Amino acid sequence: VFAGVRQAQWLTKTKLVEGLPPAVQSILDNPAHGLQEHEQRVKDAISHARFWDTTEVAPRREQFCPVLFEDLIHLCRLMSGKYPSLSKRMMARNYRIAATWERESILLQVRGLNGILMNSMAPIPPVGSKEEILATKEHTLETFHPILPTIDLQEVNVYKELNDTGFRDGYPYPHPHTVFFLESANVCPDRFRPEQLRAKMLMFAFGNALAKAKALYGNDPKVLEQPVVVQSIGTDGQLFQFMVFQLNTTDFVSSDGIKNLVWIDSDQKLYERAVCIPEIKKRVVVKPVGIYGFQPDTFKKFLALYLHGTV
Repeated sequence: VFAGVRQAQWLTKTKLVEGLPPAVQSILDNPAHGLQEHEQRVKDAISHARFWDTTEVAPRREQFCPVLFEDLIHLCRLMSGKYPSLSKRMMARNYRIAATWERESILLQVRGLNGILMNSMAPIPPVGSKEEILATKEHTLETFHPILPTIDLQEVNVYKELNDTGFRDGYPYPHPHTVFFLESANVCPDRFRPEQLRAKMLMFAFGNALAKAKALYGNDPKVLEQPVVVQSIGTDGQLFQFMVFQLNTTDFVSSDGIKNLVWIDSDQKLYERAVCIPEIKKRVVVKPVGIYGFQPDTFKKFLALYLHGTV
């Protein structure tokens, strides 16, 4: 989706709220969770990804991005000592999602392999209040007239309207929690730009939520009594995108009525730069090897989304 988040909002009938929702912010603001205790470990994780996990002078993005992600997830898992219910989670890789919906008489489908999905035994409770959901009735979705809102979408013949969460009935971790996207291509043209990545994150958070809602409540378009919440985190190994999506309705035919909600916290750097080769001027080291501009709050947001729905 090249027009970015605005296009994804129209396709998914979604109102955007900048920043993180209060439910996640309260985890960040609560000192009892001890999010600040991890700072040294996070620095070590960045150093591991950027310096230690290689025989080369500097590892390439396709190497350091997944290494950093695995290290950060490992730090999150350590919290299950404090919060045992965190162990009721499962990571799924290479699962396939399919979700179909009709938007103003256009049949749309999200399908295929997407990011790494963390599933949980219990769903994330709704983050938008009933008042907030009702207030979305007043929100007007942006149209792209005279451009078709489906510009850049791939046209295919749909022989079967699929809605599939990617998991069999009876799977013990039935609820999608967070989808992780690693944009780890080495060369820039092969990587999604941050805006494109956020659009992809929104489409797949929506796709996972819609497939789940249809599995729970059937295919009839309606406003959901219990909204479905799916989060998404995207990173290129340095810059992070955070998203919380709430599916309030499966009625997409008209742009009126209740909308879905998405909270997006964009372009959060975990660190400014990693210097792999010392910078030397006139035989003096002006910048030794190391991580510069470490932003601990970015990891705290990563961890808060991981803890969300449990603490």
